[in-house]
Amino acid sequence: MVIIKVYVASSSGSVAVKKQQQAVVGFLEANGIHFQQVDIAMLEEQRLWMYRHIPCDKRPPNGNPLPPQIFNDDVYRGDYEDFFRSKENNTVFAFLGVTSQASAKES
Repeated sequence: MVIIKVYVASSSGSVAVKKQQQAVVGFLEANGIHFQQVDIAMLEEQRLWMYRHIPCDKRPPNGNPLPPQIFNDDVYRGDYEDFFRSKENNTVFAFLGVTSQASAKES
């Protein structure tokens, strides 16, 4: 079974980050896509894992990548901008690495 992991920060002070996290999680819930939410604010080990597995070209020139960051199991899929673009282009299931909405639903 495909497991989408969404790395979020529960203690983010940024309203924009919170809205982006809610948009990703809300979409996954609304479409019945099985996912795991990983809170990097509470789990240092997970935060470091996320940072190490984001490709260099997706990292900001200064600072750390901001959540939400999306993985399919351990394969990096993208950040909120990538997710948003895939929704606009109607390619979100391909972006997530699931073949269709039906195959992404929990059995």
